[in-house]
Amino acid sequence: MPETSAHALNVGVIRESAPSERRVAVVPDTVADLRTLGVMPLVESGAGAGARYADDDYASAGAEIRTASELYEHADVLLSVTRPSSEALRRLRADQVVIGTLQPMSAPLLVRDLAALGVTAISLDGVPRTLSRAQPMDALSSQANVAGYKAVLVAAASYDRYLPLLMTAAGVARPAEILVLGAGVAGLQAIATAGRLGAVVTGYDVRDEAREEIRSLGGRVLELPGVESATTEQGYARALTDEERRAQRATLADRVAHFDIVIATAQVPGGRPPLLLEEDAIARLRPGAVVVDLAAGPFGGNVALSRPAETVVTDRGVTVIGAGNLPATVPRAASEAYSRNLRALLGHLVDEGRLVVDLDDEIQAGVVVTHDGRVVHPAVAKAVEAMATTGGAEPHESGTPH
Repeated sequence: MPETSAHALNVGVIRESAPSERRVAVVPDTVADLRTLGVMPLVESGAGAGARYADDDYASAGAEIRTASELYEHADVLLSVTRPSSEALRRLRADQVVIGTLQPMSAPLLVRDLAALGVTAISLDGVPRTLSRAQPMDALSSQANVAGYKAVLVAAASYDRYLPLLMTAAGVARPAEILVLGAGVAGLQAIATAGRLGAVVTGYDVRDEAREEIRSLGGRVLELPGVESATTEQGYARALTDEERRAQRATLADRVAHFDIVIATAQVPGGRPPLLLEEDAIARLRPGAVVVDLAAGPFGGNVALSRPAETVVTDRGVTVIGAGNLPATVPRAASEAYSRNLRALLGHLVDEGRLVVDLDDEIQAGVVVTHDGRVVHPAVAKAVEAMATTGGAEPHESGTPH
C-alpha cells in the first residue's frame, strides 16, 4: 500500500560539492511550479552560484534561503544533481528523502549506508525510459543532450583546422570529417551540432533504428561487417558477444584513420562503458586528430587512452579528451533541463503536499532505491549483496549509447 508523509513537505535544494560541478537541482523559474504542488522550497545559500543564479533570484521566486545546517535540519526532501557527499551523508536523518542522479548500481556502499540510515533514496537514472509518461522525468536524456552538443564544441576548440568547408582568397579549406560512435541522445545531438557547424558527419550504432536516425540528420552511416543489428525488444543496444566485440574493435581501428574528430558516446548507467577504440586505433589517427570520450569515468571509457577530466596528447599529436561530465560545463542550460525533470518527477510523487511512496507504481519501481530501512530496488539489492559477499560490485559491459 502507498505510504504518505504526515505533513506538507519542505523540499530542500542543496549546494553541489563535487569537484567542477556547477549545476543546481532547481532553478528559480521552477520554484513557483514546486509551490503549486503544495511544498515549500528551501534553497541552500549559494546553491545556484555555479549556474549564475543568486540567492535573491530564488527568494524573489518564493523560496526560502537557508544555511546548510538549517537546510538539512528542516528539509523533508533533499534535491541534488549528483550523489550526496560524505559530509552530507553525516547530516542525513531517518525518514528524510534524497532525490538525485545517484547512480546506485555503481555505489553499493552508499546505497547500503542510506538504507541503514532509514533514508528513502530516489534516483532519476532509474526512470523507465520506454514509458512515454516518464519522458519528462528522464534526466539521463536531458543531460546527454547537453553533453552531445558541448562535445562538438570541445572537439572544435582542440582541432587545429576548420570544421566547415571554406573557400577563401587564400585557397579552399576542406571540411572536417567527424565520426560519432553511438547514436543515442548524446550521439544524435553531436551529429546534429557537427552538421550545423559544416562538418561532414558519420555516425555508428549497432541498432538498425539508430542508423535511420543518423540518416535523418544528414549523417552518413558507418557499416561494420561482422557486427549484426544488436537491438533489444525495448529498443536499446544489447551486449555484444565476444566475437562481435573483437570484430567491432578491429574494423573500427581500420576505419577510424579516415576521420579528423571522433566523439564516443556509448555509456551504461552504473556499468562499465564498452571499449570501442583500443590503443592501436588511436595510433592510426592522423596527427592533429581529436578524440572526445563522453564515457570517460571511474570504470574506464570508450577510448583506451582517455582519463576522466584529463587531456592526453600522444606522440603522434592525437588529442584524447576525457569528457565524462560535460553537462557541468554548460550549467545554466543543463540545470534548467534537470530542474524540469525534477519538477515532473515530484509531480508524480507528491499528492496534496505529501510524498507518496508506492512501489507498485511502474515509475516508482524504477526510481526508488531505498525505503523503510531496506534496499527495495531488485537490481541494486543484488549489487549490494554482491559487494557484501565479494568485497565489491563489478560493473558490466554493454553497448547502450546515451
